[in-house]
Amino acid sequence: MQVRQLLEKKDKGYIVATCRNPSGATGLLELKNKFPERLDIHPLDLTVESTIEDSVKSIRDKYGSVNLLINASGVLSIPNVLQPETTLTKVQRSSLLLAYDINAVGPILVIKHMWPLLKAGGGSGTDKDFAIVANLSARVGSIGDNALGGWHSYRASKTALNQLTKNVSVEFARKKDPIICILLHPGTVDTDLSQPFQRNVPKEKLFTKEFSVQKLLSIMNNTKRCDNGKFFAWDGQEIPW
Repeated sequence: MQVRQLLEKKDKGYIVATCRNPSGATGLLELKNKFPERLDIHPLDLTVESTIEDSVKSIRDKYGSVNLLINASGVLSIPNVLQPETTLTKVQRSSLLLAYDINAVGPILVIKHMWPLLKAGGGSGTDKDFAIVANLSARVGSIGDNALGGWHSYRASKTALNQLTKNVSVEFARKKDPIICILLHPGTVDTDLSQPFQRNVPKEKLFTKEFSVQKLLSIMNNTKRCDNGKFFAWDGQEIPW
């Protein structure tokens, strides 16, 4: 949905979308047919660093630079592999490491390898005088906002993503690189990730993908230099660490 709205909001510029299995990404393939000259789809698995490096090399060779990087990956549950822990007794080493690998390590490695390509400029991403890195986090990753507990692996991995992104934002600022890093909470969105856990979500708080993406893109469009390293909810309000 982010890819679709980015392609449709402007009639110029290029978008590169990544996923583990491009041949099975029906939605992206439909967009590729509609925007054959403006959309590229690359294979990328966050748990395999070489696929990140290969994708970055392809982007560098074809486009030279990127002005908007969105890390929209995340894992909450996998049948028979990973489930949100409702109690400490259900915490498993494998679950903690898998969630951390995908939710925190992967996005930061993407930024690491994309760093040399992040440049300001016009296009489908941003026309600001700085590049933007937006990592999709979650409100449950906030320590200050945590009053319910549980979901140990998911919470901790998103908290780790927050800290790593904050670190990166400080480093970019120190080096005077024109790159702004922000964290975004999309709300509870009607996706495969949230579907098993929607039973107790009020109807008015379960957002469509279209609505959530529109809100998040609006935040990116209005990002200022002073927002570097901040954590925003879908409605633009800052979330405590």
